[in-house]
Amino acid sequence: MTLYRDEGVVLRTQKLGEADRIVTVLTRRTGRIRAAAKGVRKTKSRFGARLEPFTHVDLQLYERRSLDLITQAETLRPYGERLVADYSRYTAGTAMLETAEKLTDEGEPALRQFLLLVGGLRTLADRAHDARLVLDAFLLRSLSVAGWAPALDECCRCGARGGLRGFAIAAGGAVCANCRRPGAATPAPPTFRLMLALLRGDWEYADASEPRHRVETSGLVAAYLQWHLEHGIRSLRHVERDGDFDETTGDPAGGDDIRERV
Repeated sequence: MTLYRDEGVVLRTQKLGEADRIVTVLTRRTGRIRAAAKGVRKTKSRFGARLEPFTHVDLQLYERRSLDLITQAETLRPYGERLVADYSRYTAGTAMLETAEKLTDEGEPALRQFLLLVGGLRTLADRAHDARLVLDAFLLRSLSVAGWAPALDECCRCGARGGLRGFAIAAGGAVCANCRRPGAATPAPPTFRLMLALLRGDWEYADASEPRHRVETSGLVAAYLQWHLEHGIRSLRHVERDGDFDETTGDPAGGDDIRERV
């Protein structure tokens, strides 16, 4: 057996036998891995608490034919401790973990996705920005790393800059009035600017954005992500219920209206 070390973020865990767990980790060098952790469900486990979701850990593992074996785990940053007490940040973080798993392949190095995830969790835990803004910025940048960045400042069909009137997911993002097809969403101009700000890291603009444009952005980003993944991100259902409101009245509402128009 080959011994190796790597750092990573725990994405999820599942039970294995009576006392063990399978731990899914997005690592810096190896990419996404699944490894067995022996005895971590016992109350006297040496490192069971260090292998919980959201934890940034330094691992020592034995390489095996099936599941690698975790032999040591040292906590680098316990993001979960600061997220579990805040529902909006916890659900946003959970959506980040699930998305990171869906956008990576097992055993394939994914350094940029790993760095995005660590940065996103750190920003969430530091409470520097609204949780939904942080999540949408993470989703947009993760899509960009995966090669699916949406067009936001020019028409994805004809390349025209300015005069954007719609958002067409299948076509790749923003469309002008001439290229817009019936049924496409029609975001407000500030929504396009907010999405672009989140993609580029312009937090001054994002933090000053209006709530209605944040809701519209979240609906578009979620629909765009799930169309490219070809299946849903279950965690987003909980995020989308928190803080939505109707665009015309300003009253609380669900986000389904945006997704249905896309």
